[in-house]
Amino acid sequence: MLRLMQTIRRFEERASADYLAGKIYGVVHCYIGEEAVAVGVCGALNRDDQIISTHRGHGHCIAKGADLNRMMAELYGRETGYCKGKGGSMHSADFGVGMLGANGIVAGGISIVTGAGLAAQMEGKKRVAVSFFGDGASNAGPFHESLNIAASWKLPMIYVCENNLYAAQTSAQATHAMKDVAGRAAGYGIPGVIVDGNDIFAVHEATVKAVERARAGDGPTLIECKTYRWRAHTERPGQPDYRPKEEIEAWKKSDPIQRLVNHLKGQQGQFSDDEWKKMDEEVLAAIERSVAFSEASAFPKPQAALEDIFAD
Repeated sequence: MLRLMQTIRRFEERASADYLAGKIYGVVHCYIGEEAVAVGVCGALNRDDQIISTHRGHGHCIAKGADLNRMMAELYGRETGYCKGKGGSMHSADFGVGMLGANGIVAGGISIVTGAGLAAQMEGKKRVAVSFFGDGASNAGPFHESLNIAASWKLPMIYVCENNLYAAQTSAQATHAMKDVAGRAAGYGIPGVIVDGNDIFAVHEATVKAVERARAGDGPTLIECKTYRWRAHTERPGQPDYRPKEEIEAWKKSDPIQRLVNHLKGQQGQFSDDEWKKMDEEVLAAIERSVAFSEASAFPKPQAALEDIFAD
């Protein structure tokens, strides 16, 4: 879990740096600060369980087992990327590991992955489906429609709200009538659970229980993970960040990675500074290999714009 969280952190740091250097196109939304949610949830899933992510989706991709080389190549706009360089940061997918895709539309993935939950129920293979979304998406229609149908049909769904307190620049306090998103679960007769999203053990434990409930045919669970993104909404230069600096610094003191490192070091010396340094060096080396792979890959040919297009 620690290695995965650090991989997400280092991947995002490199993605930000390369975006600002003009090597990555489109836009980048960093997941730094929220790593315990993706890793804690995906650590409770099987390979064939399916997830859908958001515009801030790199962490979920990595946690579900996506290939770093193909992920970075997609950000670089190269034909070796997951979407052949045509999707960019917000649209990576790997059906082979159960990653059905990131989605650039707020709340856009919730109803799609609920369909995956219906498919899992119909096929009877005990798979579960997980929807990752933010606090802003919980105000959108697809959230309520999906929870209603999932509860009514007892679909094997887990809805994970990454409540980082802001929808882009808008505070949740200004848009939520209820203090907690999890409280909305009561309206659909399903469990609503609140956890410390920076405590990977709390996230994982809540997910294990939700997975057991889903596989048993008892229906969906809504898990609200209280967390915080360290960076602005996007990495776009000059973008204003209206969040109080004191608030940002306070949340950084609850760094999910450092909390896990401290825990491991406190377990009768089972984890040393040297081991942590070695792990980080290995992670950085893997990120460097993904960058080298991307830079050595070709850009899509112009005619590729006419491929992979589907119409009814």
